Amino acid sequence: MKIHEYQSREIFSSAGIPVPQGRVATTAIEARAIATEIGGTVVIKAQVHVGGRGKAGGVKLARTPAEAEQHATKILGMSIRGLTVRRILVAEAVQIASEAYVGVVVDRALRRPVLIVSAAGGVEIEDVAKRSPEKIVKLPLDPLLSFQPFQARRIAYAIYDTPEVIHQTSDLIARLVNLFWEQDCTLVEINPLVVTPDDRVIAVDAKINFDDNALWRHPDWETLRDPDSELDSEVDARANDLSFVKLEGTIGCVVNGAGLAMATMDLVKRYGAEPANFLDIGGSSNPRKVIAAMRIILKDHSVRAILFNIFGGITRCDDVARGILQAIKELKPTVPIVVRLTGTNEREARRILEDIHLPVAASMDAVVRQAIELAVKAA
Repeated sequence: MKIHEYQSREIFSSAGIPVPQGRVATTAIEARAIATEIGGTVVIKAQVHVGGRGKAGGVKLARTPAEAEQHATKILGMSIRGLTVRRILVAEAVQIASEAYVGVVVDRALRRPVLIVSAAGGVEIEDVAKRSPEKIVKLPLDPLLSFQPFQARRIAYAIYDTPEVIHQTSDLIARLVNLFWEQDCTLVEINPLVVTPDDRVIAVDAKINFDDNALWRHPDWETLRDPDSELDSEVDARANDLSFVKLEGTIGCVVNGAGLAMATMDLVKRYGAEPANFLDIGGSSNPRKVIAAMRIILKDHSVRAILFNIFGGITRCDDVARGILQAIKELKPTVPIVVRLTGTNEREARRILEDIHLPVAASMDAVVRQAIELAVKAA
């Protein structure tokens, strides 16, 4: 779950992490009023859940309240990578002596969070990793052991050499790591972390992603969600209790269970195609979830074939087959559908699908190959 920068700043501030003063605005008049209140130069930043805001013209400096209003008028309503800007952050512009990167991310290879810092801040950390990997310092975090002050100091020494700056940075890093654990985050990031000419350390940018699986522990998160900054398909999936991630391929995948979904996508890629999505209908045996899954996938006009790969357990094969049957009646898809069903009530499922002349593949390899062949023909 992503939240906006202004919301991340508020959480940082509550955790004792210093951030520039500023507030969110939804109109140009509000932006002018906030700029007047702050005084001096302010930065106007579009609030959307995508990167590249600066390159798209969504980040501007304003030296006067009137200039802030002008920039706000242009930024509000603009489209950045398909998302309309409905909010802007008006914040104090901080003088910069140096910029660094600090973040905690989940390293899937290590299967644990990793604290990452770099003296090369203000740019994409992925670019730094490619061009100057020696500038990146990493520290894997142990979920069973608390983060120690000496670890924070060691990391701070990796990017700074001034005692006062090191002291502030080590305290900030410790608070950031604690925030990551306490709020069940998948990402906390400051880029850039700024040292001002008078040696103050400030988080000029703030980014937080939460783990959706922890929503039940944090009911207040729902107030932070912005449906306007999410794809319609993601909103639809969440409303129907589906795990869905939009990808860039042509093979729509409907699978039960995250492990099987990942294996299915791997197989699609192995045979030379690209999956259009990750979509997991597991966890129950409700035909309506199948219909919702089909509706979501069919909204993606890049999909050339839909692949069902079901290993029946709690999710019964016959219920999935009934869902497919009903989805075809209601949605009338024009793209080909291929199916593999095995497990609970498999025979009944096969009989249901035979009645509509929809063959069932014998294996994962077979169903993936069929889907790709049909997608190529439909292209």
